[in-house]
Amino acid sequence: MTTVRLPLFPLNSVLFPGLVLPLNVFEERYRAMMRELLKTPEDEPRRFAVVAIRDGQEVAPSAPGLPDQASRPEPGPTAGFGDDPVKSFHAVGCVADAATIREREDGGFEVLATGTTRVRLRSVDASGAFLTAELEELGEEPGDEAGALAEGVLRAFRSYQKRLAGARERSLTTGTELPDDPSVVSYLVAAAAVLDTPTKQRLLEAADTASRLRDELELLRAETAIIRNLPSLPATELTRGATSLN
Repeated sequence: MTTVRLPLFPLNSVLFPGLVLPLNVFEERYRAMMRELLKTPEDEPRRFAVVAIRDGQEVAPSAPGLPDQASRPEPGPTAGFGDDPVKSFHAVGCVADAATIREREDGGFEVLATGTTRVRLRSVDASGAFLTAELEELGEEPGDEAGALAEGVLRAFRSYQKRLAGARERSLTTGTELPDDPSVVSYLVAAAAVLDTPTKQRLLEAADTASRLRDELELLRAETAIIRNLPSLPATELTRGATSLN
Protein backbone atom coordinates (compact mmCIF):
# COMPACT_ATOMS: atom_id res chain seq x y z
CA MET A 1 0.00 0.00 0.00
CA THR A 2 1.50 3.32 -1.13
CA THR A 3 0.73 6.26 1.13
CA VAL A 4 1.59 9.93 1.01
CA ARG A 5 1.07 12.85 3.41
CA LEU A 6 -0.30 16.03 1.82
CA PRO A 7 -2.07 19.24 2.83
CA LEU A 8 -5.84 18.69 2.90
CA PHE A 9 -8.32 21.08 1.29
CA PRO A 10 -11.96 20.17 2.04
CA LEU A 11 -14.60 21.49 -0.38
CA ASN A 12 -18.35 21.25 -0.86
CA SER A 13 -17.66 19.70 -4.26
CA VAL A 14 -15.91 16.71 -5.83
CA LEU A 15 -12.67 16.96 -7.82
CA PHE A 16 -12.00 14.35 -10.50
CA PRO A 17 -8.65 13.39 -12.09
CA GLY A 18 -7.94 15.53 -15.15
CA LEU A 19 -10.31 18.32 -14.17
CA VAL A 20 -9.29 21.92 -13.51
CA LEU A 21 -9.94 23.43 -10.07
CA PRO A 22 -9.90 27.24 -9.65
CA LEU A 23 -9.78 28.44 -6.04
CA ASN A 24 -10.21 31.84 -4.40
CA VAL A 25 -8.36 31.40 -1.10
CA PHE A 26 -8.96 33.88 1.72
CA GLU A 27 -9.19 31.92 5.01
CA GLU A 28 -5.99 31.99 7.06
CA ARG A 29 -5.69 28.20 7.36
CA TYR A 30 -5.72 27.87 3.56
CA ARG A 31 -3.51 30.93 3.08
CA ALA A 32 -0.97 29.17 5.31
CA MET A 33 -1.30 26.08 3.12
CA MET A 34 -0.59 28.06 -0.04
CA ARG A 35 2.38 29.82 1.54
CA GLU A 36 3.79 26.40 2.40
CA LEU A 37 3.17 25.08 -1.12
CA LEU A 38 5.00 28.09 -2.57
CA LYS A 39 8.13 26.85 -0.78
CA THR A 40 8.16 23.89 -3.17
CA PRO A 41 10.53 24.51 -6.11
CA GLU A 42 8.74 25.49 -9.31
CA ASP A 43 10.04 22.43 -11.15
CA GLU A 44 8.38 20.11 -8.60
CA PRO A 45 4.61 19.45 -8.25
CA ARG A 46 2.83 21.58 -5.65
CA ARG A 47 0.36 18.98 -4.48
CA PHE A 48 -2.51 18.98 -2.03
CA ALA A 49 -5.52 16.70 -1.59
CA VAL A 50 -9.14 17.71 -2.12
CA VAL A 51 -11.89 15.86 -0.28
CA ALA A 52 -15.62 16.51 -0.41
CA ILE A 53 -17.25 17.52 2.85
CA ARG A 54 -19.75 15.01 4.20
CA ASP A 55 -20.78 16.96 7.31
CA GLY A 56 -19.48 20.46 8.03
CA GLN A 57 -18.79 23.83 6.46
CA GLU A 58 -16.38 24.71 3.67
CA VAL A 59 -15.81 28.16 5.18
CA ALA A 60 -15.37 28.78 8.90
CA PRO A 61 -18.45 30.40 10.50
CA SER A 62 -18.32 34.20 10.19
CA ALA A 63 -15.17 34.14 8.10
CA PRO A 64 -14.53 37.25 5.97
CA GLY A 65 -16.99 37.44 3.11
CA LEU A 66 -19.87 35.85 5.00
CA PRO A 67 -22.92 37.92 6.04
CA ASP A 68 -22.13 38.14 9.77
CA GLN A 69 -18.81 39.93 9.73
CA ALA A 70 -19.29 41.25 13.27
CA SER A 71 -18.59 37.80 14.74
CA ARG A 72 -15.12 36.40 15.13
CA PRO A 73 -14.37 33.48 12.80
CA GLU A 74 -13.98 30.08 14.40
CA PRO A 75 -10.20 29.59 14.82
CA GLY A 76 -7.92 26.73 13.84
CA PRO A 77 -7.52 24.24 10.99
CA THR A 78 -10.57 22.17 12.05
CA ALA A 79 -13.03 25.10 12.13
CA GLY A 80 -16.43 23.90 10.95
CA PHE A 81 -15.46 20.21 11.00
CA GLY A 82 -15.90 19.20 14.65
CA ASP A 83 -13.55 17.46 17.07
CA ASP A 84 -12.78 14.55 14.74
CA PRO A 85 -12.52 16.07 11.24
CA VAL A 86 -11.94 12.77 9.44
CA LYS A 87 -15.62 11.93 10.12
CA SER A 88 -16.66 15.13 8.32
CA PHE A 89 -15.07 14.15 5.00
CA HIS A 90 -15.79 11.55 2.35
CA ALA A 91 -13.21 8.77 2.39
CA VAL A 92 -12.05 9.10 -1.24
CA GLY A 93 -10.67 12.33 -2.69
CA CYS A 94 -8.32 13.50 -5.40
CA VAL A 95 -4.80 14.91 -5.43
CA ALA A 96 -4.56 18.37 -6.98
CA ASP A 97 -1.44 19.79 -8.62
CA ALA A 98 -1.33 23.58 -8.37
CA ALA A 99 -0.09 24.95 -11.69
CA THR A 100 -0.36 28.54 -10.49
CA ILE A 101 -0.54 30.08 -7.01
CA ARG A 102 -0.87 33.86 -7.21
CA GLU A 103 -0.89 35.99 -4.05
CA ARG A 104 -3.16 39.05 -4.05
CA GLU A 105 -2.51 42.36 -2.34
CA ASP A 106 -5.02 41.48 0.39
CA GLY A 107 -3.03 38.37 1.32
CA GLY A 108 -5.41 35.91 -0.33
CA PHE A 109 -4.50 33.63 -3.22
CA GLU A 110 -5.83 32.77 -6.65
CA VAL A 111 -5.04 29.15 -7.38
CA LEU A 112 -5.44 27.05 -10.49
CA ALA A 113 -4.93 23.33 -9.95
CA THR A 114 -5.64 20.10 -11.81
CA GLY A 115 -6.86 16.81 -10.37
CA THR A 116 -4.39 13.97 -10.83
CA THR A 117 -4.84 10.80 -8.75
CA ARG A 118 -7.60 9.36 -6.59
CA VAL A 119 -6.67 8.80 -2.94
CA ARG A 120 -8.28 7.23 0.11
CA LEU A 121 -8.23 9.20 3.35
CA ARG A 122 -6.51 7.24 6.12
CA SER A 123 -6.00 9.83 8.84
CA VAL A 124 -6.10 13.59 9.41
CA ASP A 125 -3.57 15.65 11.37
CA ALA A 126 -4.79 18.97 12.81
CA SER A 127 -1.68 19.84 14.79
CA GLY A 128 -0.41 22.51 12.37
CA ALA A 129 -1.74 25.70 10.82
CA PHE A 130 -3.73 23.68 8.27
CA LEU A 131 -4.97 20.11 7.95
CA THR A 132 -2.73 17.41 6.52
CA ALA A 133 -3.70 13.84 5.74
CA GLU A 134 -2.20 10.42 5.30
CA LEU A 135 -3.51 9.18 1.95
CA GLU A 136 -3.46 5.88 0.10
CA GLU A 137 -3.10 6.25 -3.66
CA LEU A 138 -5.79 4.40 -5.62
CA GLY A 139 -5.24 2.90 -9.04
CA GLU A 140 -7.76 2.96 -11.88
CA GLU A 141 -8.70 -0.44 -13.31
CA PRO A 142 -10.58 -0.52 -16.64
CA GLY A 143 -13.07 -3.26 -15.77
CA ASP A 144 -15.08 -5.19 -18.35
CA GLU A 145 -16.20 -3.62 -21.64
CA ALA A 146 -15.02 -0.12 -20.69
CA GLY A 147 -14.50 0.89 -24.33
CA ALA A 148 -18.02 -0.03 -25.46
CA LEU A 149 -19.52 1.55 -22.35
CA ALA A 150 -17.62 4.79 -23.00
CA GLU A 151 -19.13 5.00 -26.49
CA GLY A 152 -22.61 4.52 -25.01
CA VAL A 153 -21.99 7.15 -22.34
CA LEU A 154 -20.84 9.68 -24.94
CA ARG A 155 -24.00 9.11 -26.99
CA ALA A 156 -26.14 9.48 -23.88
CA PHE A 157 -24.22 12.60 -22.88
CA ARG A 158 -24.81 14.23 -26.26
CA SER A 159 -28.54 13.58 -25.88
CA TYR A 160 -28.38 14.97 -22.36
CA GLN A 161 -26.60 18.08 -23.60
CA LYS A 162 -29.27 18.73 -26.20
CA ARG A 163 -31.73 19.03 -23.33
CA LEU A 164 -29.39 21.50 -21.70
CA ALA A 165 -29.09 23.67 -24.80
CA GLY A 166 -27.48 26.98 -23.99
CA ALA A 167 -25.46 25.68 -21.02
CA ARG A 168 -22.20 26.10 -22.90
CA GLU A 169 -20.04 26.25 -19.82
CA ARG A 170 -20.91 22.60 -19.19
CA SER A 171 -20.37 21.46 -22.75
CA LEU A 172 -17.86 18.80 -23.68
CA THR A 173 -18.82 18.75 -27.34
CA THR A 174 -18.74 22.36 -28.50
CA GLY A 175 -15.46 23.14 -30.24
CA THR A 176 -13.57 20.28 -28.62
CA GLU A 177 -12.69 16.74 -29.61
CA LEU A 178 -13.85 14.20 -27.09
CA PRO A 179 -11.28 11.79 -25.64
CA ASP A 180 -11.27 8.09 -26.52
CA ASP A 181 -9.74 6.91 -23.23
CA PRO A 182 -12.65 5.36 -21.26
CA SER A 183 -11.34 6.52 -17.87
CA VAL A 184 -10.96 10.10 -19.12
CA VAL A 185 -14.49 9.96 -20.56
CA SER A 186 -15.83 8.68 -17.25
CA TYR A 187 -14.27 11.53 -15.27
CA LEU A 188 -15.18 14.28 -17.73
CA VAL A 189 -18.81 13.22 -17.87
CA ALA A 190 -18.96 12.87 -14.08
CA ALA A 191 -17.67 16.41 -13.69
CA ALA A 192 -19.81 17.98 -16.43
CA ALA A 193 -23.17 16.41 -15.60
CA VAL A 194 -25.44 18.36 -13.26
CA LEU A 195 -25.47 15.98 -10.30
CA ASP A 196 -25.47 16.47 -6.55
CA THR A 197 -22.32 15.99 -4.47
CA PRO A 198 -23.21 12.53 -3.08
CA THR A 199 -23.80 11.23 -6.61
CA LYS A 200 -20.53 12.71 -7.90
CA GLN A 201 -18.77 11.23 -4.89
CA ARG A 202 -20.21 7.81 -5.71
CA LEU A 203 -18.83 8.12 -9.24
CA LEU A 204 -15.40 9.10 -7.93
CA GLU A 205 -15.37 6.05 -5.66
CA ALA A 206 -16.38 3.56 -8.38
CA ALA A 207 -14.45 0.29 -8.23
CA ASP A 208 -13.30 0.62 -11.85
CA THR A 209 -13.87 2.62 -15.03
CA ALA A 210 -16.54 0.27 -16.37
CA SER A 211 -18.55 0.47 -13.15
CA ARG A 212 -18.43 4.28 -13.29
CA LEU A 213 -19.52 4.31 -16.92
CA ARG A 214 -22.44 1.95 -16.24
CA ASP A 215 -23.61 4.20 -13.41
CA GLU A 216 -23.26 7.27 -15.64
CA LEU A 217 -25.26 5.67 -18.43
CA GLU A 218 -28.20 5.10 -16.07
CA LEU A 219 -27.88 8.57 -14.56
CA LEU A 220 -27.72 10.34 -17.93
CA ARG A 221 -30.78 8.53 -19.23
CA ALA A 222 -32.71 9.33 -16.06
CA GLU A 223 -31.62 12.98 -16.00
CA THR A 224 -32.44 13.42 -19.70
CA ALA A 225 -35.94 12.09 -19.07
CA ILE A 226 -36.41 14.49 -16.15
CA ILE A 227 -35.21 17.50 -18.14
CA ARG A 228 -37.49 16.53 -21.02
CA ASN A 229 -40.43 16.96 -18.65
CA LEU A 230 -39.26 20.38 -17.45
CA PRO A 231 -39.51 22.46 -20.65
CA SER A 232 -40.25 25.68 -18.78
CA LEU A 233 -37.04 25.62 -16.74
CA PRO A 234 -34.17 27.47 -18.49
CA ALA A 235 -31.10 25.33 -19.01
CA THR A 236 -28.91 27.94 -17.39
CA GLU A 237 -30.84 27.46 -14.15
CA LEU A 238 -30.17 23.73 -14.27
CA THR A 239 -26.42 24.25 -14.51
CA ARG A 240 -25.93 27.19 -12.20
CA GLY A 241 -23.90 26.23 -9.15
CA ALA A 242 -22.33 28.06 -6.22
CA THR A 243 -18.75 29.24 -6.53
CA SER A 244 -16.37 27.96 -3.87
CA LEU A 245 -15.46 30.66 -1.38
CA ASN A 246 -12.11 29.03 -0.83
